[in-house]
Amino acid sequence: MYMKPFSPPALLSFCLGLGIALVPQPSAHAAVTIVPLGTYATGVFDEGAQEIAAHDPGTQRLFVVNANASTVDVLDISDPSSPTLIDTLDLTSVGNSANSVAIYNGVAAVAVQAEEKTDPGSVAFFDTETLDLLNVVPAGALPDMVTFSPDGHYVLVANEGEPDDDYAIDPEGSVSVIDVSAGIENATVSTAGFAAFNGQPLPGVRIFGPGASVAQDLEPEYIAVSADSATAWVTLQENNALGVIDIASATVTAIVPLGYKDHSLPGNGLDASNEDDAINIVPWPVMGMYLPDAIVAYEVDGHTYLITANEGDTRDYDGFSEETRVADAKIDWQFIRPDEWKKLLKEENLGRLLTTTAGGTIDGDKRKDMVLGVGARSFTIWDAATGAVVHDSGDEIEQVTAATHPDHFNASNTSNSFDNRSDDKGPEPEGVTIGEAFGITLAFIGLERMGGVMIYDVSNPGAPVLQDYVNNRNFDADPETPEAGDLGPEGLVFISASDSPIGEPLLVVANEISGTTTVYQVKQAE
Repeated sequence: MYMKPFSPPALLSFCLGLGIALVPQPSAHAAVTIVPLGTYATGVFDEGAQEIAAHDPGTQRLFVVNANASTVDVLDISDPSSPTLIDTLDLTSVGNSANSVAIYNGVAAVAVQAEEKTDPGSVAFFDTETLDLLNVVPAGALPDMVTFSPDGHYVLVANEGEPDDDYAIDPEGSVSVIDVSAGIENATVSTAGFAAFNGQPLPGVRIFGPGASVAQDLEPEYIAVSADSATAWVTLQENNALGVIDIASATVTAIVPLGYKDHSLPGNGLDASNEDDAINIVPWPVMGMYLPDAIVAYEVDGHTYLITANEGDTRDYDGFSEETRVADAKIDWQFIRPDEWKKLLKEENLGRLLTTTAGGTIDGDKRKDMVLGVGARSFTIWDAATGAVVHDSGDEIEQVTAATHPDHFNASNTSNSFDNRSDDKGPEPEGVTIGEAFGITLAFIGLERMGGVMIYDVSNPGAPVLQDYVNNRNFDADPETPEAGDLGPEGLVFISASDSPIGEPLLVVANEISGTTTVYQVKQAE
């Protein structure tokens, strides 16, 4: 179904509150949608049995990380209506678990964490046709995402470097730059680390782990690479920042703070409570930390832009947790709403909203001078050269999901309960991928909690156009049953028409909660 962008947001919230349905109007141009063709189901619920996927056009195979089995599942999608498991890559001899996979020219690179996640991990290379192991090279602690540069000369790995549960061991985060230009068997590894920033002031960058240096505190999450394969950008999720990397020299050249999203502005609202028994997407005096997960890069007229999915993430360990609720946080309301703070602290308002004990002070005392939200519940397009916001989707994602599934708005991926995630991070946009089809550039954003995929035309970075929202989930079914459909979309892969087994563009979505991988056809809406 096609859904025109809703404007103004306040009208939608008002109508929803009265139980009035708004009917989307047709677009002046043919919108783009996705139609499910086939699903591979592991039958494993809530164990990460399908997480990150990669496509090999030469064999028409999908390689999908199965964290539950410590394997990469190899699926045949020559008939995308019937994805079939044909083999698995067993990574137990390399490490504890596969975290990510990427493919280039018949070679699959798999990021594998060590038995102890705080120890250095590895990258294993496989032939996508024979499935032979070609090489294993070292990486940093907790290699969480792997990608090839567009020219295929480099493999880059985001080594998250998470601490252990006691926060007694906190390895440094880094990016491994693996040069494979002389062949996989001759691969060499360099490390882009952050030690050069130790002791330096980094205004706007969240450095808050107990006793951590800058290098220990920064946690690389996801990587995007420029079209010329010269520059990489890595999301430093918990730090609300981006790292910029010169690939050839394996050097971090800059750390860019992302700042805050002002949720008090019209169009930037959010539903902040799971205790109000209503859909209430309105502006609140909250500054949202973007804390992005996935990131992609693309060019328009020779200029590079970045798209981030602003999931939000917090540190919550046995030895240290930053999580708290607004009602329990030490906030100096004179800087925010001095005459309304008692009302705002009610559970049906801001009292239940997830916030952080780290940061948010302006005047130097221990009381917070702003209410910080976790995640921005949006996707953002950034100018890669300046780090400036070119576009943010505001509250559009929550507005659309509220309109399409009002009885299950902000449900979790393990429960069908209405409004369950409003006090946390809402729909949690986590994954993003882009592709060219029908003469436009499309962005697909996966929503981790409520599920589904938002589709946007991002050909004009300053004015993306919503094409559709499709959720292959059955809210009437028990989430732990196959009838529930897809839950918890994690990895998204676009397959161009030229690489597709059916000559039409496809989208692949791996769903970590339902343990399913679904292949969609990307098509123009009728």
